[in-house]
Amino acid sequence: MLENRRFVVIGVFVFVGLIYVLRLFYLQVLDDTYSITSSSNSIKRVIEVPVRGQIYDRNGKLIVYNSSVYDLVVTPYKVKIPDTLALCRLLGMERTEFDSLMQAAREYSRVKPFTFLRQLSKEEFASIQDAMVDYEGFDFIKSTVRTYASASMANALGYVSEISKSQLEAQKEPYYRRGDYVGKSGIEKFYEEQLRGKRGVKFVMQNASGVVKGSWKNGELDTVAVAGDNLHTGIDLEVQQYADSLMINKVGSVVAIEPKTGQILVMASGPTYDPRDLTSRSFSKNYAKLAQNPYKPLVNRAVMGAYRPGSTFKPLQALVALEEGVITPGTGFGHAGSPIGCHNHPATGSVAAGIKYSCNPYFYHVFRMAIYSGDERGNSFKSSAEGLEKWRNFVAKFGFGQVLGVDLPSESRGLVPDSKYFDRVYGKQQWKFSNFASMGIGEGELVVNPIKVANLAAAIANKGYYYTPHIVAGIGNSRKPLDQYLVRHETGVSTRHFDVVTEGMIGAANGGTTRAYEQIRDILVAGKTGTSQNRKGKDSAIYMAMAPAEDPRIVIAVFVEYAGFGGTAAAPIAHLLIERYLKRKTENKELENRVLNTSYLGNVVLPTVRKPQPQPVNTAPEALRKRNGAGREKRKWAVTF
Repeated sequence: MLENRRFVVIGVFVFVGLIYVLRLFYLQVLDDTYSITSSSNSIKRVIEVPVRGQIYDRNGKLIVYNSSVYDLVVTPYKVKIPDTLALCRLLGMERTEFDSLMQAAREYSRVKPFTFLRQLSKEEFASIQDAMVDYEGFDFIKSTVRTYASASMANALGYVSEISKSQLEAQKEPYYRRGDYVGKSGIEKFYEEQLRGKRGVKFVMQNASGVVKGSWKNGELDTVAVAGDNLHTGIDLEVQQYADSLMINKVGSVVAIEPKTGQILVMASGPTYDPRDLTSRSFSKNYAKLAQNPYKPLVNRAVMGAYRPGSTFKPLQALVALEEGVITPGTGFGHAGSPIGCHNHPATGSVAAGIKYSCNPYFYHVFRMAIYSGDERGNSFKSSAEGLEKWRNFVAKFGFGQVLGVDLPSESRGLVPDSKYFDRVYGKQQWKFSNFASMGIGEGELVVNPIKVANLAAAIANKGYYYTPHIVAGIGNSRKPLDQYLVRHETGVSTRHFDVVTEGMIGAANGGTTRAYEQIRDILVAGKTGTSQNRKGKDSAIYMAMAPAEDPRIVIAVFVEYAGFGGTAAAPIAHLLIERYLKRKTENKELENRVLNTSYLGNVVLPTVRKPQPQPVNTAPEALRKRNGAGREKRKWAVTF
C-alpha cells in the first residue's frame, strides 16, 4: 500500500515538472513575446504610422495629399541640456513656453517620447538638425501633414487634428495612441476608417545608449504599414473652385449633383476659409479664431443650414396632388378664396402655368385639395390631421424631414411637421388647415437644408427616383462607393406626372421668374426660384435647376441669405455654374461680372455684432453668419416667387 502511494507521489511530481518544462520551452523557444519583454533594454518596438489616403476629384486631379514634415520629440529621463536659453533661441520659443512643454512631457511619462514640436518643414528641420545633436533626449520623427491643392471646399473636406482624451477613452478597440491624428469633420471624419490605413510594427536592436544597431531577427516579426485607401470623389474641382469664387461676399451655399448617380459635383458653403489654416502648427489659434467668428465659417451650410424652402417646394406640392388625383395637368385656380397674396402675372389655368409664374393662391388651393383629398367634412381637425399625415408620407419619400444619409457627419434632419407637432404648438385637437396652410408655398414650419432641395431636383430630373447624394464615388482600388449609395430610392409618384412639372420649371427658368439675360445659350434649363422668409431683414434667395432640361446631367440648388428674390441673387449663380460644367467655359461675361461684383454681406442680420464692410471682390471672405432661424411663419402673408 505504501509502495503504491510512493509511485503516485513520484508521478505527481514528474507530471508537474513536465508541465513546467513544456511551459518554459514554449516561452523561451516558441513564444517571442517573452523574449521581447525580457530584452526590453536591447529590443525596441517601433510603431510605423501608415500614410493617410489621398483624395481626388472626378477627373483624377488631386484635392488632398500628404507632405513630409518632422516632429521633435523628447524623452524626459534622457534629457541633458547644456544651455536652456540657447536651445530656446534655436527652437524659436520663449523660456516659459519651453518650461511648460517640458512639464507636460514629464507628466505624460518620464520614459516615453513626448511630442515637443509638431510639423517642422524640411527647411526648418534642416536648419536645426545638426545643432540638436548637442541636446540629448531630443529626437526627430518623420511624419506627414495634409496638403491641399487649393483653398477650396474646406467644409466638405473637413480637417484632421490630434485625437482628444475623450476620443482615446471612448475607443472600442485600442488602435489610436496619444498624439495620433484623426479626421474631425467632413469626409476626413466620415471615411476615417478607410483613410487611416493599417499600422505596422518594427523591432530593432539598440545599445545601452539607445542607438539603433539594426533590425531584430532580420525583421521576421515586423509587419509593414498599409497605406490608407485613396478616395475618388464625384467633385469637379474646376467647377468647385468657380462656385467658391461666385460665393465670395455672400452667405449661403451651393450643391450640385449628377442626378443619375447621386454623385455630388459641387458643395460650397460661403463665406469659407482656407483649409490650410487648420494644418499648420497654428491650428489652435486659427481654429479658435474661426470658431469665434459670428458668421460661423466652420458650419457647412449645404448640409447643416436651416431654411424654409419657399417656392422651390411648389413643384413637389404639384406632384403630390397629381399623384393623389385631386388635380390634373389642366387644373386651374384663380385668386379667390386664398388668404395668400400674389404678384401680377398671367392667368394660371394649368399646373405648368402655376409653377411658371409661382402663383401663391394657386398652390394654396393645390395644398388644400391635397390635404382633404376630396373629403367632404370640411375644414375640421380630424380631416386636417388625416390629410396632413398622408401628405407628409408623400413628402418624406423625397427625403424631406429626415437625414438623407449623405457621406458627411453633420447632416441636419430638417422639419416636416406631423400631427403631434401641432398638438404641442396649439394644443391637442385645437388646430386645423388654416394653422399650417403656409406650408403650401414652402413657408411656415417647414425647415430644409440646401442638399435636400438639390435632391428634390434630382428626383424630378430622374422622373421619380434618386440615389442618396454622396461626395465619394469610389474607395481604393475597387473604385466603388459604400453600398448604401448604390440603392435606388423610389418616390412613389408616377413617371407621367413629372413632365408637366418639368414644363412649368422650363417656363420659370426662361422668362417666368428669371430674367432673359441670365439664360444659357444653347442649353435649355428647367428651374424654380424661391424666397425664404427671415424674421428680420431681407428674405433669402433660393433657386433649384436641372440641365439640359430634356436629359439632365446636372441639378443644382443655390441659397443666398438675406439677398431678396431667388431670380435676382441665386439663379444667376446657378446658371453660371451649369454653363461652366456643361460647356467648360463661361460665355456670359456680363452676368459673371455682375455676380462677382455683388456683395450681400451688408444685408446680413447679426444681432449684437456690427455689420462688416463688404470685402474686396475675389478675396477670401472673412467669416460666415450664424445659421438662419426657421420657425413659425410671419403673421402677415408674404408674396413669394
